[in-house]
Amino acid sequence: MRLNIKLVVVGKLKEKYFKQGIAEYAKRLSRFCKFQIIEVSDEKAPESLSQAEMNEVMNKEGSRILDKIKDREYVYALAILGKERSSEQFAKEIADLTTYGHSDITFVIGGSLGLSKHVLDRANTQISFGKFTLPHQLMRLVLTEQIYRAFMINEGSPYHK
Repeated sequence: MRLNIKLVVVGKLKEKYFKQGIAEYAKRLSRFCKFQIIEVSDEKAPESLSQAEMNEVMNKEGSRILDKIKDREYVYALAILGKERSSEQFAKEIADLTTYGHSDITFVIGGSLGLSKHVLDRANTQISFGKFTLPHQLMRLVLTEQIYRAFMINEGSPYHK
């Protein structure tokens, strides 16, 4: 059973240095899984939005995200209020998911306003990388490295010290 790992992200990655870092980890991941990143377009949003307008933006981005997720996929939503995990806990979770027959794991990174309620409801779990606010482009790189790290931990590799 080939493991499929997918990142569904809002917005285009423009910075060359982020693209290079992600490409390196994606190449390393290729021996463990089929890894892909799917970008959905972000909604243009002015600086000052009412709560209703923010919800509308998140809902539009959310429906684009949900269109890319199939029923069988196990979904992690990246959310500031999600559960924090150590790299070891995360590695064990990935190993357990594959042991129990989940061959399609999807991670979702929302736009600048976050994820809609619909996306959070669809997620099987929420994951947080702490209370820092990070650029979404950087989060892609951090997440990709942590997925790679999880495989290295599960393999007993010295990569994780």
